Amino acid sequence: MSVLHTAMMENYKLFLVFFILALAVGFVSIAFVLTWVLHYREGLGWDGGAAEFNWHPLLMVIGLIFLQGIAIVVYRLPWTWKCSKQMMKFIHAGLNILAFILAVISVVAVFDFHNAKNIPNMYSLHSWVGLAVVILYPLQIVMGVTVYLIPVASVYIRAALMPLHIYSGLFIFTSVIATALMGITEKLIFTLKDPGYKDSPPEAILVNVLGLLIATFGALVLWIATRPSWKRPREQITQTLRSDSTSPEDIKVGTAMSARSDPESSAETRRRSGKTEESG
Repeated sequence: MSVLHTAMMENYKLFLVFFILALAVGFVSIAFVLTWVLHYREGLGWDGGAAEFNWHPLLMVIGLIFLQGIAIVVYRLPWTWKCSKQMMKFIHAGLNILAFILAVISVVAVFDFHNAKNIPNMYSLHSWVGLAVVILYPLQIVMGVTVYLIPVASVYIRAALMPLHIYSGLFIFTSVIATALMGITEKLIFTLKDPGYKDSPPEAILVNVLGLLIATFGALVLWIATRPSWKRPREQITQTLRSDSTSPEDIKVGTAMSARSDPESSAETRRRSGKTEESG
């Protein structure tokens, strides 16, 4: 095992516990939504019927919840710190773009189903918030690609927009979780008649547990994403980490010094050197 991985194993055991737990909850959530649509509902299809609608919860859970959650925390995976920041940006953007594609397909499925069954569109709070998320999500992707992935924006613009980029990403993710919880509750109320939702049939219990799993996954992702001590080190530190001659003690000291550095003095140093790396 390399010096880098040894240091990470010593410092990030708690991170790995949270990350593995988030992965497990995410996969179980996907399994639950598959069980719901395949066992309790009409399965999957593309004929304008209920089977087409079922793509909506499935693809939303896979895309805007699971994939977006992984995209949010991908920078914080310690074993990726040997990769260049640019490579991680491509992975982050790729996961978000894939999540958006799945979201678009799921929205098309809903509109097809509603139109085929003469059900009004865009009347519920779930649909309003959901549409807002689907509009904001590609705007977030476009800003991320144009400002951070394509090296055309100045370091000052990247640094200035980074807090907005981080906040809007977490806001969208949280909104997705809330929208999903509203949506699955709405679906149960509309479809469970005899026995009704209030009678807690097995399907209702399954979907309620699915809601708890989705909320738990969101909470784990937000916790991982907001811990300053789990943040990817600045690029200068990661370049040091890639050196075979670096000792675990040097890694710890270098990372700690980076975390304790004064923002104003860091900005001044970056201004003079002209080699600033944006945070994130």
